[in-house]
Amino acid sequence: MTRPEQLVAYESDGLTAFRTRPLAVAVPETAEEVIKLVRYCHAERLPFVARGSGTSLSGGSLPVEGGIVIALNRLNRILRLDPELRIAVVEPGVVNTQVSVAAAPYGLHFAPDPSSQTICTIGGNVAFNSGGAHCLRYGMTSNHVLGLKAVLATGEVVEWGSQSRETVGPDWCGLFSGNEGLFGIAIEITLQLLPKAECFHTVLAGYHTLEQAGEAVAAVVASGLLPGAMEIMDALALEAAVAAVHAEYPPNCEAVLIVELEGPREVVAAGRERLDATLAASKPVATLVARDAEERMAIWKGRKCAFSAVGRLSPDFIVQDGVVPRQRLGEALRRVKEMSQEAGLRCANVFHAGDGNLHPLILYNGREEGALQRAEALAGRILKMCVEMGGSITGEHGVGMEKRDYLPVMFTDDEIEFMKRVRHAFDPLEIANPGKMFPEAGAPALQQHGLHPLERAGVLSRE
Repeated sequence: MTRPEQLVAYESDGLTAFRTRPLAVAVPETAEEVIKLVRYCHAERLPFVARGSGTSLSGGSLPVEGGIVIALNRLNRILRLDPELRIAVVEPGVVNTQVSVAAAPYGLHFAPDPSSQTICTIGGNVAFNSGGAHCLRYGMTSNHVLGLKAVLATGEVVEWGSQSRETVGPDWCGLFSGNEGLFGIAIEITLQLLPKAECFHTVLAGYHTLEQAGEAVAAVVASGLLPGAMEIMDALALEAAVAAVHAEYPPNCEAVLIVELEGPREVVAAGRERLDATLAASKPVATLVARDAEERMAIWKGRKCAFSAVGRLSPDFIVQDGVVPRQRLGEALRRVKEMSQEAGLRCANVFHAGDGNLHPLILYNGREEGALQRAEALAGRILKMCVEMGGSITGEHGVGMEKRDYLPVMFTDDEIEFMKRVRHAFDPLEIANPGKMFPEAGAPALQQHGLHPLERAGVLSRE
């Protein structure tokens, strides 16, 4: 696809503050076509960006000027599902929830559950090492990838890992997971499936302040419990969720904490007593316990829709995903509130409290002069605060375009140079998703003099 009206849908991803029109979009239908496309790009020194559903919130799948987008949505087959080995072999365009739907008849599921799980694809989950609400207990995507078949940016096809965790040698799958598309494209992914929990105990507790909710998280962890998930939403996020899906929350709350225990019935029953006592000691305004699966899903529905629901409150927003140590969560939330007030911007907080992964949504109106710049400045202050507290600039969204300039805040020059050397080993020409992650601006000038490669191929016309 090369016509402007065809390309407009690919100009940005979930981070709409950045936009670039690609030269063309290729839509392969088989792994062999992906391999041929990458080999063509390598031969012609043509930049490319792999894209799934475009839900990246860091500009990670933003097109490169003068390059092409390789859209992988039609590679959406579950190639194999083996309930005895508890694995699923999938193509990169398979939607996250579809894996669990296919595995459900066997009592299995795929654990990583990002908020966009009903539309995001496994290829993107691997590229950005996605987590989700239940990553506290089950880990990130990289913890569930057993094997990979990928085409590197050089055109070389590699196969790493196996159907088991019993492997010898370097963990190539672990290195590839989270590479943000800078190494190449995964074309076949072997996923670990887990048994579905026998039962759940889901509690929603409301608090007078956001800081109290953060302190309750630290108390739950200190009690020795390992919940399946712990999530916090503040008053602004609650307002959005109520407007969007009519979620019900305790009145007069500045924040709510969702805690979910899961596992064998006896284990959950024992943990429930300890959790109830811990939450009671944290002095919540009110608590709501899900009595059945329907009430549990009602609690989670408001949380899962929070990002999109914020669109009802503001025409534009920036979402960050910095991480702070759990014991400093309350302090971090207080400082985020103070900084947003100083900047004169509203900030909704929705985040994975169990691992200290903040998700402040900074609301602004892009039509107002200087509004985006003020929002970006506030986002930068929050990221620097996370590093100062001993945390990270990203928990799961990746660096992408958005956080490139903050990489040196967290890493030394030598560390960044080492990362570049690793990237260069997989992509010497730097044609795979160039211009992302590293601080220096823009992609290398890769186009040859004279006609563009796609013009020589008769695909593109400058008329």
